[in-house]
This record gives sequence, C-alpha cells and structure tokens, in this order.
Amino acid sequence: MAAKSTKTRAATGRATPGLSIVIPMFNEAKGLPALHERIAEVARFLKIKRGLAMEVVYVDDGSRDESSRVAQALPALPLDVQVVTLSRNFGKEAALLAGLEHARLGAVLFMDADGQHSPDLIETLVSRWLDDGYDVVYTAKAHRENEPFLRRLGVHTFYSLLNWRSRHKIPEDAGDFRLLSPRAAEALRQMPERNRFFKGLASWIGFKQIRVDYEPDERKHGVTTWNVWTLIGLSIEGLTSFSVAPLRVASALGLALAATALLFGGWILFETIFFGKDVPGYPSLVVSVMVIGGAQLLMIGVLGEYIGKLLSEIKGRPVYFVAEHSVKNADETTATKEAKSRTAASRAAE
Repeated sequence: MAAKSTKTRAATGRATPGLSIVIPMFNEAKGLPALHERIAEVARFLKIKRGLAMEVVYVDDGSRDESSRVAQALPALPLDVQVVTLSRNFGKEAALLAGLEHARLGAVLFMDADGQHSPDLIETLVSRWLDDGYDVVYTAKAHRENEPFLRRLGVHTFYSLLNWRSRHKIPEDAGDFRLLSPRAAEALRQMPERNRFFKGLASWIGFKQIRVDYEPDERKHGVTTWNVWTLIGLSIEGLTSFSVAPLRVASALGLALAATALLFGGWILFETIFFGKDVPGYPSLVVSVMVIGGAQLLMIGVLGEYIGKLLSEIKGRPVYFVAEHSVKNADETTATKEAKSRTAASRAAE
C-alpha cells in the first residue's frame, strides 16, 4: 500500500507547493457541509493573502451513515476536494495514514471532522509555518479544568508513563490537530510501522516544533464514539507502540516483589530462631501465591501486547484498503461553472 501510494504521489506532483488538509471522519455526515464551508472561507482568505494552493482530503473510515456521499457532493471551491473511502473501519490512525499518503500538496494539516478543531486556527498554524519557519506546529488544550478529575489524572499518568526515561518527550495534551511542513510530512511518510501512534511519530521526527494552545469548540452534531474503554484501549495502543515503559514497570514490579519476599522470609527466619515463633501457615501461603501469581500474569499480559505488535509487523498486512477515491479540482469546477454561465448567457441573447 505504501509503495503504491508513493508512486501515485510522484505521478501527481506530490512536491507541489501548497497545503493539504486531511480530515478523517466516522459518521460525521450532518456536520460536514458546515465544516467544509468554514474551511472554504479560510482557503479563500489564504489564497488571496498568501497565494497558497490548498486541498482538503476527506477520509471516510467505514462510516455507517452518508458521510462519504455527502463529502463527494461538497463543492470544490476554492480548494480541491479528495474523498478517500476505506473498505471498512480501520481506526483513526489508519485513516490519518491514508490521508497523508493521498495528500498531493507539500505541507499537510490534520484536523477532526467533528467541528471541535476550529478552522479559524488554520491561519495561525500556517503563519507559524511560513512566517516563523516551524516544521511541526501542533495544538494542545489550553487547560482541562472542565474535565473530570479521573480523566485528568488518567491523561497525566499516560504521558508520565509514555515519557518515563524516554530520550524524546512527547508533549502532554498535544492533539492530532497539527500542521507539518513538506519535509516533516515526507519524514512521517517514511515511518514504516503498521502499529502507529500519530502523536508520538509526529513528535519523534524532530525538526523545529512549536505548541499552540487552543480551546476546543463545542460539538454541534452527532455523539462522540470515544468512551472510557476506547480511551483506555487507545492508551494501551500508544504505550505499547511507542514506549517500553510497561516492560520497565513490569520489571520494577518483579524486583519489588522479590525484595519484599526476601525481607519477609528473613523476618520469619529471625523470629523463628530468636523468638521461637511458628512459621505462619495457610493464610500467608495463599496470599503470597495469589500476589506472585497475579504479578506473573500481569507481566505475561504486558509481554503478550508487545509480542502481538511484533506479529502484526511481521505479517506485513496493509494498514488500510481503499474502496473508492474521487478527486474534484477547483480549477476544473470553476471552468465548468463559467462555461455553463456563458452558455446560458448566449442562449438568453438568442
């Protein structure tokens, strides 16, 4: 899949200057027209102010509603519109990769389709790229005061584990809403792994990076598909795909249990020799076996996650399959409309 997409990009002029906006979507048909209209307004402004060519790449990740059909009907004014429909739901990471590999212009900007990533912020990200020379301009929530305490604690714990003893730290609270310069986008395309963690990969490539704080907009349509269990699953995926922290925690736990057992055994031996106390019997034995057994199962589970990742990489299956792909160029759309207007005017004159 990656090699084929690389050839396609080369044939269509992947290095063409401009900005591709990649938007993965899953059941976002209701809010898509309004989002596209706001993006089109920003594209008009940037085209006039900076002469920046733009396109938007909608990636339908196996939606069960009419997201793909609605996207295909969106007008290609003043920017090109690509619609990539995946054969099924492969997950957001696969959808982001599909958008990256189908982007035809140099720089790539990623944003969500639920409207919480405001298109008004695109100009700021572009300014940081073109005026200040940054290669990766990523956004992060300004604060989490409106979120439950347990969620804030979970997020902090996740990033603490992810960055524990890591040479390269991943910024906390950073989201998928970010802009990559042409060379940063090309570097991200060269990352070969199939178990992808986009936030980590986009940070790991290096180059000049800067954070932009923002306040997420309210979701106007639909209901989020993220819940506690999906977030936990995503956290486990991110940790095992981009960090060895769980293995280190498992090793530390094993060392702690071994040290505890050694101290406990020494204390029992001391009491028996010097005070003549009997060795504790059945209850202490059951507790010890359960603690050690639980720790062993936990460590085996952690190892299983990493072995599963290795198996997935060795199989080498494509990250996604494309069921449909359509492209509408803004120039062609404009020319067609002008031709229709001239035809209508000539008929009226007759």
